[in-house]
Amino acid sequence: MATKEGDSKERRIAALLEDLSLLEDYIREFFGFSPLPLCSVSPIGVILEVNPSFEKISGYKIYELVGKPIEGLFEKEKIEELSKETLEKGSVEGKELLLLPKDREEAIVSAFSQVRKNPEGEVIGYFIALFDLTDIKRAENELKETQSAILNILDDVDEARIRAEEEKDKTLTVITNFADGLLVFDKENKLSLINPQMEDFFKVKAKDAVGKSVSELGNVPTFNPLLNLITKDGEIKRINREELTITETFVVELSTIPMMRGKEKLGTLVITHNITREKRVERLKTEFVSLAAHQLRTPLSAIKWTLRMLMEGDLGEITDEQRDYVDKTAQSTERMIGLINDLLNVTRIEEGRYLYNPIPLPIEPLIQSVIDNYEEEIQRKKIKLEFSKPSQKPPSIRVDEEKIKLAVQNIIDNAVRYTPSGGEVKVSLKYDKKKKEIEVSAKDSGIGIPKDQQRRVFSKFFRGDNAISMKTGGTGRGLFITKHMIEAHGGKIWFESEEGKGTAFYFTLPIREVEGKGVIMEK
Repeated sequence: MATKEGDSKERRIAALLEDLSLLEDYIREFFGFSPLPLCSVSPIGVILEVNPSFEKISGYKIYELVGKPIEGLFEKEKIEELSKETLEKGSVEGKELLLLPKDREEAIVSAFSQVRKNPEGEVIGYFIALFDLTDIKRAENELKETQSAILNILDDVDEARIRAEEEKDKTLTVITNFADGLLVFDKENKLSLINPQMEDFFKVKAKDAVGKSVSELGNVPTFNPLLNLITKDGEIKRINREELTITETFVVELSTIPMMRGKEKLGTLVITHNITREKRVERLKTEFVSLAAHQLRTPLSAIKWTLRMLMEGDLGEITDEQRDYVDKTAQSTERMIGLINDLLNVTRIEEGRYLYNPIPLPIEPLIQSVIDNYEEEIQRKKIKLEFSKPSQKPPSIRVDEEKIKLAVQNIIDNAVRYTPSGGEVKVSLKYDKKKKEIEVSAKDSGIGIPKDQQRRVFSKFFRGDNAISMKTGGTGRGLFITKHMIEAHGGKIWFESEEGKGTAFYFTLPIREVEGKGVIMEK
């Protein structure tokens, strides 16, 4: 549920940012497109913005106009009257002014103005629109319609600006109060926004971070762990729910999301979610499982040896019927001990203590020995099993024999277990000298894995619905352990499956030559 809510919030933020960007683009395009000379002026008479038509009529470029007093372009007395009337009355219509262009003679223009107000009703400046009276006097009959059009344009621009400011305020309010930490980088990978939660997470102030590039942020020590995770060669890469330990008692889950408008990338959103509590609960759960497993193993071992003594007659002769019951109890005890050992392996993996002791080992005999252990089961179910070996004998590799044997056993066990009577199982060993790796696979013609459940195959205690319905044994921890054992040896594991047609599991182990020492694991 938390993930769905997070995804929904991310989509709403992205939608708000996109709407705001589109609205700002509309205002700029509308202002620039107008054939009327328009300019925006501050309450103290400084030019803030002009459109191309205003540049043309004045003879000045935009960089020569912006920041310049408006009175420098007109007869001083008249423009001061216009400014005063506009601020007092709200608008002025058709006031004649003497325009002082840069490179041509003076011109008489008719000026129209209207104040700008923010959402609180405070005056923040005014617009001025100009008409060259030479053309206007030739078309006096159209003057009233044109005057009305000017005012409508000014109203639209002002209304659009107000809407943009309101939407911007709403977006900033959402970002500021968002429970997760947020960073927004622009298309040049410069930080444009950091919300209060992110400031608190990384102990940094917005004023010290906003406007800096990714490389510049590297000079902020608290940002280094985050930047090391999300960047590669100075670029922000796509990250999906990666854990980042900031301190021993503070862990966050981090994602990066590209912000797109069509096919154009506008920037990147970085989201950090505090998962400290979840990690603490997970650690307590792991500690409990470990403690419980250790406590259970001792009495089970005692039961195991007592049953063995009964079976061997150390405690007196027993009947065949009694021996059968004791044997079944011993088998159940062995399964319980196996389960306890697997639970302990799971806790060691989660705690990062799943160490191994590699020794040089030929892999082919190891696989054959595992297959031999399933000979009775294969014959009972009349399964056709093939072991395909490479034409060139692979070299010995350095592996932990116990753990790699368990990995091979797990994928072959699944193949045999979930293949119906009369089915086929194909075990394969390949040696790729060019890639310097071996590949082991086990393909079956069994029940397969439902497509909607395949993403969970390597998670703890997962079993497919169709596997459960077969009432076969197993707890689903084997593939979780196998995945971590293979990855601990520097290898990779994956699978292909189609429900009703079978499954194929593969894993690779890298090898490399070392002078004087044969072949060992690639670290």
